[in-house]
Amino acid sequence: MDELYWRSRRVEKETSGDYRVARVPTVHRIALLFNANKIFDREIIAGIGEYLSSTRASWDLYLEEDFRTRLQGIERWQGHGIIAEYDDPATAEALSRVRLPVVAIGGSYADESVYPEGRPYVATDNFKLVKLAYDHLIEAGLQNFAFFSLPQAGVNRWAQERERIFDMLTQRDGIQGNIYRGVGTSAQSWDTAVEQLIAWVRSLPKPIGIIAVTDARARQLLQACLFAGIAVPEQVALIGIDNDPLARVLTRVPLSSVIQGTTEMGRTAAHLLHQMLHGAQFPNTRILVPPAGINVLASSRHEVRNHPHVMQAMHFIRQYACQGIKTEQVADYVGISRSSLEWYFRRELGRSVHDEILRFKLDAAKRLLQQDGSNAADIAVTCGFTSVQYMHAVFKRELGCTPREYQEQLAAGDDTSKQAVQRPRKKLSVAGSALSTAASILAPPLDDSGGSL
Repeated sequence: MDELYWRSRRVEKETSGDYRVARVPTVHRIALLFNANKIFDREIIAGIGEYLSSTRASWDLYLEEDFRTRLQGIERWQGHGIIAEYDDPATAEALSRVRLPVVAIGGSYADESVYPEGRPYVATDNFKLVKLAYDHLIEAGLQNFAFFSLPQAGVNRWAQERERIFDMLTQRDGIQGNIYRGVGTSAQSWDTAVEQLIAWVRSLPKPIGIIAVTDARARQLLQACLFAGIAVPEQVALIGIDNDPLARVLTRVPLSSVIQGTTEMGRTAAHLLHQMLHGAQFPNTRILVPPAGINVLASSRHEVRNHPHVMQAMHFIRQYACQGIKTEQVADYVGISRSSLEWYFRRELGRSVHDEILRFKLDAAKRLLQQDGSNAADIAVTCGFTSVQYMHAVFKRELGCTPREYQEQLAAGDDTSKQAVQRPRKKLSVAGSALSTAASILAPPLDDSGGSL
């Protein structure tokens, strides 16, 4: 092998004229073929990085400067191994002629012919992703369900697999599910896409729970509902998949989402490739990584509201609570007197309109306090409190602690203070013809001289 990648050097001992041989770790050139404009790919890359940080593996990582996958000439790449996202059939085709160790990553499929022949494959468990979202909406008391997907295409086959799972679950339960693919996102088709999406949502029975195939798709749907005056979650309870922070900050109503086990997928793929670089073989091994849980936020917290005035008011409060709205403005939006709205609220919710506005402000402040470097004064302004002192008083009255004490509880790992996250029991399942390799996969990692760490 090239001297750059495997060499020894002679080092003189300080105490004598003797020499010893010091082994310099092997440096392996590894290509990561991902499109990091997607949260799925970014978190897998992060998992690979976490694995490298926790071991003595020495990898020279090749990624495009803009973190996009370009396959032209990849079969001639002079490296030692590849980790690649395989949901795009073009990737599988381009790498089919590569003789280097390759670990494939993607979604799980019922049709085993989709998996690359002879490659180890680390998959997000599509069945558990959809089922977790579906069960969450059922637990919210909903009886009508729909699925917002992507247009049919080879690059979207993972989305069609999630459609199939949704259809299977609803048929199993004797429910008529509704699947809508919409159109692809582009500047030219955007207005038409939004109009068609609104028309689809309006045609659905209400209340309804909708699973979006990704958070990006969920954001589009949530935005369309808000433009059309369709109350979320009273009329449409919505949950996405990915737990993408960017999608959350672009919506007025905080978006619930299934958290994929993508970081674990990245760590697992890196571990597999590390072993393969030292001679291990895992042909046709498939490892399913389950979701980590659900980040439950306002978009899926469906509660039965019997009176339309309360639903309208809640729709307005959810969007504008942090902009300093008052009870009078909510009543004007609904079109009734303040006293009538207060009566409806106390009958339906057992609290005043002001209390409901304050509850949304408090929830928003709690979410912001979970971010690193958050400042109480800035948060008070952002969440619509009249002063930081008033925010302190509300925290003390409602939570029994100050904002700073709340942050300290979070840092200490106090589960009662963290945002609601439903977590399934984690389990790593190994499937395929190489079940006997599980012990090898979970063996201690090697350093790059071939020894165990």
